[in-house]
Amino acid sequence: MKKVTGIGGIFFKCKEPDKMRDWYRDQLGLVTNEYGSLFEFRKADADEPAYLQWSTMSEGSDHFKPSEKEFMINYRVHDLEALKKELEKSDVKIVSDIESFEYGKFMHIMDPEGNKIELWEPIDEPFTKLYKGQTTK
Repeated sequence: MKKVTGIGGIFFKCKEPDKMRDWYRDQLGLVTNEYGSLFEFRKADADEPAYLQWSTMSEGSDHFKPSEKEFMINYRVHDLEALKKELEKSDVKIVSDIESFEYGKFMHIMDPEGNKIELWEPIDEPFTKLYKGQTTK
């Protein structure tokens, strides 16, 4: 079974998320929106666009809880429900139920050192419709 198929996002805490996002736009050329920057790439096994989300988060954000770390990585996965069953069998700490949105399914787990990990079974088409021509390539 395929598990992780790529990086889906990188999130980090900072004192002033809007200013930090603007700095990355102005200094490094990221194409930004209110969520951060959406990186567009092509899937290795198909000529379809796929996306990686880069986001600045308020240093007081609870989004990373129960982790106390400053970063969180989102991994793209193939079949989140099947992966959840495998993780449960391996006694991996699961800290959220699977949630479904227009752009995919999400679940959170903890690694052995207390890093919260976001798992994402993506649906890329909504990003293509919303942000065509407005992505970092």
